[in-house]
Amino acid sequence: MTKESQDIVTRVQRTIGESPAALHEPDLSEYEVELAVDCIRSSFISTVSPYVNRFEATLAATLGSPNVLATNSGTSALQLALLVLGVRPGDEVLCTALSFAASANAIAYCGATPHFVDVEDETFGMCPDALKASLASMHVSQDGTLTNPTTGATVRAVLVVHIFGQPCQIDALQALAGSYGLLLIEDAAEALGSQVDGRSAGTIGAIGCLSFNGNKIATTGAGGALVTNNSSFAEQARHLASLAKAPHLWHYRHTEVGFNYRMPGLNAAVGCAQLERLDAFLAQKRALHLAYSESFQDCEYGKLHGEASGTSSNFWLNTLVLDGSISAQLDTILQDLHNSGLGARPVWQLLSNLPQFARAPRGDLSTAVDLSRRIVNLPSGMGLSARLSTRNDPLADS
Repeated sequence: MTKESQDIVTRVQRTIGESPAALHEPDLSEYEVELAVDCIRSSFISTVSPYVNRFEATLAATLGSPNVLATNSGTSALQLALLVLGVRPGDEVLCTALSFAASANAIAYCGATPHFVDVEDETFGMCPDALKASLASMHVSQDGTLTNPTTGATVRAVLVVHIFGQPCQIDALQALAGSYGLLLIEDAAEALGSQVDGRSAGTIGAIGCLSFNGNKIATTGAGGALVTNNSSFAEQARHLASLAKAPHLWHYRHTEVGFNYRMPGLNAAVGCAQLERLDAFLAQKRALHLAYSESFQDCEYGKLHGEASGTSSNFWLNTLVLDGSISAQLDTILQDLHNSGLGARPVWQLLSNLPQFARAPRGDLSTAVDLSRRIVNLPSGMGLSARLSTRNDPLADS
């Protein structure tokens, strides 16, 4: 190992103890088993299960939002949100390249094209200044339609992401989007429990989308949710997610092309148990982050990413941002962490570099490019917090 790599590995080990430690694991108890078995015994394990309604009601209360639609994935929730906001083939959606592939994939599912905007250092989310510059380059017609003069495509919406649970500058971004007549979608897949000035991430934009995949802070195994304060949007999304079937006791009448995107009851049953434990999960996450912060406070090779002012992160993934002077060692550091049984990861490959989006329009992405070379996600599972009381003093051998 290089001295830099050894220092980082040692600090992680001092925080959570010896290996192995996965990047993120679900925390499942006998309560999840109890509700899942109850769902099976009821025979209502599909989308008509009462557990689906219970999950939606519990999540609505947790987030403080009146309308929640449980879906079979966070990606399907994103696609529904885009369709509800009028995104159609040939349109463009302003989004970021520093994100999981689902963000851009959902846009492509609608036949639209992602238009990449740069991010900013403080939150890793979309940069308000970069969005302002992108919007200023567009042509506004007399009817208010926004057009990209280079491609001729209509710009239909803005999709922002709360990366690793840290909320982006949502208020500034929403104000900019609104000044050009655009509605904003929050990809809050990683941000359940995160807040901005006391408001839940995913409830601030026109529509928010969450994920309950197996690697998230609360899981249904596979699943997601669409959240909105707009009852009309909620009604449209629910209709589309249910194969666009008109309500009737026996007739099958489908009013348009719809999707089979509802969450099954068996998944929802697990989710109901997980949501009841969410406060404990958030406390465990914060304790782990504070321990990492202590361990890395004097590290000259990188800085642990923290919360932006006015926000509360769920710390889904703890993130070390390497000093630029050692960014060339990223793969070496990741290899050494893995060799030590520590499941660290880099950030996803920039979406703008993927072959399927290579020709997508974009602005200056210099900050996203820089961060993609320096981000290391550290082991962050809820269960790791149990190791903190027995760990070594993180400064003992410094």
